[in-house]
Amino acid sequence: MLSQIPNLLTLARIAVCPILVLLLHNGNYQLALVLFLAAGITDGLDGYIAKRFDCVSNFGAVLDPVADKLLIASTYIMLAILGDIPFWLLIVVMFRDLVIVVGYFIFVMMGIDVPVRPTYSSKVNTFVQISLMVVVLLEKVSIVQVPLIVDALIFGVLITTVVSGVQYVWLWGIRQEFEGASEK
Repeated sequence: MLSQIPNLLTLARIAVCPILVLLLHNGNYQLALVLFLAAGITDGLDGYIAKRFDCVSNFGAVLDPVADKLLIASTYIMLAILGDIPFWLLIVVMFRDLVIVVGYFIFVMMGIDVPVRPTYSSKVNTFVQISLMVVVLLEKVSIVQVPLIVDALIFGVLITTVVSGVQYVWLWGIRQEFEGASEK
């Protein structure tokens, strides 16, 4: 039973996404913030349990980043629709993720092995994206008012999204092309 706890926590994080969307849509930023933070805690907890008790699974390894992306995407979409973050930022974030997912599936369909490990820049990007969401939600519930930090985080999300996206294109596509050409 212990071995299933990480996957159950991850599935719970996925189940939270539509609730979070509804809360944001209804302007309930306070409960949305609590739910988002709880989802973040489960993200750390499922990884800790999986590693600590040696119950890492292939299913969990695939499901965990999917849950993260769904949580981030659903929150970004709603914050952009509500005008809390710039719409263009949503487009940049979603386009990067789309390029990564489509690129991955193209390589898999071509029979090319693609590493599914996040890069350092991708981890930084995820951290900055989450930081922006938390700060925006904190502002919306009047816990803090830090417009300069929000602006800096928006710029940080833009830069880290572009850098990590270019890095994936380089690692998976361009480098693969160079390595293939040098083997001939």
